[in-house]
Amino acid sequence: MAEHHLPPERADHHHHHKGGRKGVHADDLKPGSRGRPRYSYYYGGGGGHGAAVRALCFAVLVLLLAAGITLLVLYVVYRPSHPTFAVTSAAVLALYNATASNAAGAGAAPTALAASFQFTLVLGNPSGRCAARYDRLAAYVAYRGEAVTAPTPMPPLAQDAGTTVEAAPVLGAGVAGPPVPVSPDTAAALATDVANAVLPLRVVLLGRVRFVNGPFHRGWHSLYARCDLLLGVRKIGNGGAGGVPQAPILGDPNCNVDM
Repeated sequence: MAEHHLPPERADHHHHHKGGRKGVHADDLKPGSRGRPRYSYYYGGGGGHGAAVRALCFAVLVLLLAAGITLLVLYVVYRPSHPTFAVTSAAVLALYNATASNAAGAGAAPTALAASFQFTLVLGNPSGRCAARYDRLAAYVAYRGEAVTAPTPMPPLAQDAGTTVEAAPVLGAGVAGPPVPVSPDTAAALATDVANAVLPLRVVLLGRVRFVNGPFHRGWHSLYARCDLLLGVRKIGNGGAGGVPQAPILGDPNCNVDM
């Protein structure tokens, strides 16, 4: 019988051509096959830049926190305390009703008082690190909420840390100056209290204060100091000749300082 032979398979189905060209298979055309090109992306320096920014922000935060703690410690250590105020002695130089001296014609004369006192005022600086400077000081005496002396200017005062400073101003001009007008009720109450030998008064000190610590100077603060006290008196003076110069302070004065 005659033999039938199948034609030989082409060599390029399974073998490389001479030029190194590879044949294309069906698997190579499937999605996700090995032959699919792969792409990779690389962002150079991205992670390192973010870490540097975070490190810088952390360093700034630490510095701000340290500065805040330092300022807080300095504030607590060098914070000045309010000055203290006290009245340690008193003298009544003149105190009388001056209404008659103001009479003019037949009309009713306004009620007025002629008063003059001398008080020893003590300012204390409890701060152990800051000196105090006082300026624009003025003092006056009030009775039942009304001033019975005109404000008396006082010279500036300098005070070291942790010390006290004294001043003994004469408040009110007495007969040497114009009388101070008061209400009729105040004049009557004053006469009654003097007759009872106990006179309640308020000594007021106004001005401004600043604190100094070496080269550091704080701003000026308004000062309002006052002492409520009771004076022991026996009679109203008549311009100083028959008055009661010394007046003991009864009990402990109630003194306060506002800034």
